[in-house]
Amino acid sequence: MTKPVKVYILMGQSNMLGSGRIEPGRKGPEGSLSHAVREKGLYSYLIDEDGAWTVRNDVRNVRVMGSGLREMQVFVNDWLTIGQSNIGPEIGIGHYLGQAINEPVLLLKSCIGNRALGWDLLPPGSEGYEFTDSKGVTWVHPGYEGSPERWQKGTDPKKITWYAGMQYDGDIARVKEVLSELDTYYPGAEKYDIAGFFWWQGDRDSRSQALSAHYKTNLVHLIKQLRKDFNAPEAKFVCASLGQTSKDETGNGRKILDAMLAVDSRSPRYSEVKG
Repeated sequence: MTKPVKVYILMGQSNMLGSGRIEPGRKGPEGSLSHAVREKGLYSYLIDEDGAWTVRNDVRNVRVMGSGLREMQVFVNDWLTIGQSNIGPEIGIGHYLGQAINEPVLLLKSCIGNRALGWDLLPPGSEGYEFTDSKGVTWVHPGYEGSPERWQKGTDPKKITWYAGMQYDGDIARVKEVLSELDTYYPGAEKYDIAGFFWWQGDRDSRSQALSAHYKTNLVHLIKQLRKDFNAPEAKFVCASLGQTSKDETGNGRKILDAMLAVDSRSPRYSEVKG
């Protein structure tokens, strides 16, 4: 293969993992992919003339996972198609990219559920801060590699085995492990370019006053750090919002949404992360 593989890294928490049902469940066919495609006639590109799930031989789908710094587990390593378990956003992303660009594509998903950007996924270089909650209590939140997740100001922090950014470190290490063995995950490939990042996360942070208030700062730093870690300053960054949050919401979820909208390429507020 002469062309370098265009690599798109997918990160986040359970949103990004994917919980879409393929076949009808106990509650009936509604909501399953099979019903949408075969009965409603949607997403016709997902099936061939014989009604079988299509396979894209120009888009490789790889999913790895691990908690913190634990050993990498490989869950998917195949050409893009509908598998036997649940599906995630990689199906739509992969088919779109496969049609849009005349390049070999590798979708590389590295994430795990129930992780916060402001704690587990905190990128290197993030600084700690203090936050006073609605009850008037001031908490100290650590920067990268700090521990524990928070402690009351004026008290001595008691470290735990987890540190701020441990999941980020693990997820990035697993991505780099895959890329170091490129031919194993994209047969015949010798070179690659990091073309973009897809980020779908935020629910865990929305359950904390402090983490939701600091989400914008952390998101901006995340974009910068990802591009730095992969030496890809021009790589695109796509951020998906949480489906349960409306623009009319006023709580923590709205803070997460505002943070995501603030880094939009059309917004002048954070031009340093444009793209």
